[in-house]
Amino acid sequence: MGNLLGIDNLASPDYLERGYLRQLQLQRLQRIIRHTYDHVELFRNRMKERGLTPEDVKTLEDLGKLPFMKKVDLRDNYPFGLFAVPLSQIVRLHASSGTTGKPIVVAYTKEDIDVWIGAVRRALNCCGLSSEDVIQIAYGYGLFTGGLGAHYGAEALGATVVPASGGNTKRQVMLMRDFGVTAVCCTPSYFIHMIEVAEAEGLPLPDQKVRTGIFGAEPWSEEMRRYIEEKAGIEAFDIYGLSEIIGPGVAVECHEHNGLHIFEDRFYPEVIDPDTGEVLPDGETGELVLTTLSKFAMPMIRYRTRDITKIISEPCPCGRTLRRIGRISSRSDDMFIIRGVNVFPSQIESALLQVVDSPNYNIILYTENRVDNIEIDVEINAGSFSDQVCEMEQLRRKIASAVESVIGLRVLVKLVGPQQIQRSEGKAKRVFDKREK
Repeated sequence: MGNLLGIDNLASPDYLERGYLRQLQLQRLQRIIRHTYDHVELFRNRMKERGLTPEDVKTLEDLGKLPFMKKVDLRDNYPFGLFAVPLSQIVRLHASSGTTGKPIVVAYTKEDIDVWIGAVRRALNCCGLSSEDVIQIAYGYGLFTGGLGAHYGAEALGATVVPASGGNTKRQVMLMRDFGVTAVCCTPSYFIHMIEVAEAEGLPLPDQKVRTGIFGAEPWSEEMRRYIEEKAGIEAFDIYGLSEIIGPGVAVECHEHNGLHIFEDRFYPEVIDPDTGEVLPDGETGELVLTTLSKFAMPMIRYRTRDITKIISEPCPCGRTLRRIGRISSRSDDMFIIRGVNVFPSQIESALLQVVDSPNYNIILYTENRVDNIEIDVEINAGSFSDQVCEMEQLRRKIASAVESVIGLRVLVKLVGPQQIQRSEGKAKRVFDKREK
């Protein structure tokens, strides 16, 4: 597609002057909108419904006039209806699991793959990794974007890559020790399982060389970060991405751990009011909307992610000029409503970890006497278990009180013994909705 402003091949555009970056963003935005308008019927029809053409986008602010794209659009146009190039130019397809309906299919040209690799390489570098590191990829490979996305980015960094994929956790721990692994990429819930298995195998992670964890693909709280860092003796980084946009590598934390730098030269961010669709100013919390500026096989224009965050425009001490997004600990579609109260699973997790040293729990929604309720099953470590009924009851009440203080609702707390909560080797399932429909 040709270079813009002559910088497409820079080693790292993380430090561009803001005015120059905005000029680059606008040129890329105008180009991708014209490409999408010309080649994606759904987008073209929606633009026409609004009386818009690509020429109406004269500034970055004009993006707010354009129609949104949503996950349902990908399902309704399954499998290839949103492709903007011929299949002969597609070099790779990825897809979601499709557990809630038709899978989400995403496509890449060779140039798109190069953009993705570059984004992940920048992300790993942002976390302090280099060619001196041995990086174990414990995301699943295959149709899920996590494994291959992290893999090729790590190779581009020049690191030694251990493509372990997910599962077979005892072997994962053995490889970490034997190969001198210094960094691990996986979901935070799976890394917690790794910590437990490593301890059981007599190979505790603090005694190994691993010093960095890069975790994503599911929301996780600051309390969860502190638990992981204390138990494993590592520095934990949050990485963000989604298949619809490109995969992992859309945004990542630096060592400041104060929001995630979004690679906005490739992925333009907006935050909107999820109810009205109004674009909110930087600093206000709402739903993240992303536009791919450099993805031509299947461009996403104003894609509603359902992730709740804010844009942080204040300069970061690390020196990067890229804006940041606040840590994403909740999604609007993860929220459940109990007796008129909006509740996010991340709120419950934060409250739990303030009381107990256990990140393993289930949230069960149920109906009793036509009233919806919340039950929380919390796994208690062997060291915390007591045969004194009064001590366990006191702990149960303390957990219930902590959760109630956060969400404003009384909950039923049940304590269960070690290994009673099923472990995850990918994305953790925490919420089980058994309410009467």
